[in-house]
Amino acid sequence: MDATRPCTCFQLRRAARRVSQLYDQHLAAAELSLNAYSILRRARDPRPLGELADALGMDRTTLTRNLKPLIEAGLVQTRPGKADPRQRQVLTTAAGMRRLHKALPLWQQAQDEVQSRFGNAATSQLNQQLEALARALEPESRA
Repeated sequence: MDATRPCTCFQLRRAARRVSQLYDQHLAAAELSLNAYSILRRARDPRPLGELADALGMDRTTLTRNLKPLIEAGLVQTRPGKADPRQRQVLTTAAGMRRLHKALPLWQQAQDEVQSRFGNAATSQLNQQLEALARALEPESRA
């Protein structure tokens, strides 16, 4: 065991917290957190709860907890699936779409700030590496 090596998980989580804080600061003007924005953006079309959770990299329980305030605010709704009524689908409402459109330029400002502070090439490389890492760490049952 080499205790002098940095912990990859800690490094990723610390960077993720700082990036999330930056995005949250920008998105606050649209009264959205980064989590809420991500959900609204990925639920523009009806999506099964499990599929949406997968797309967000969350488990279903965490997604359900994150959906509750969005449902209460009227920004998303759940409904039975068309093919299988037992399956819940998540859909951004018209009010959610309006909020998403308000948030999009704020999200872009956050994107631009990250690229400005970290550099365009470094940000592009980071995104490629993070995507490759996510694929490499997918559970074997999904690979």
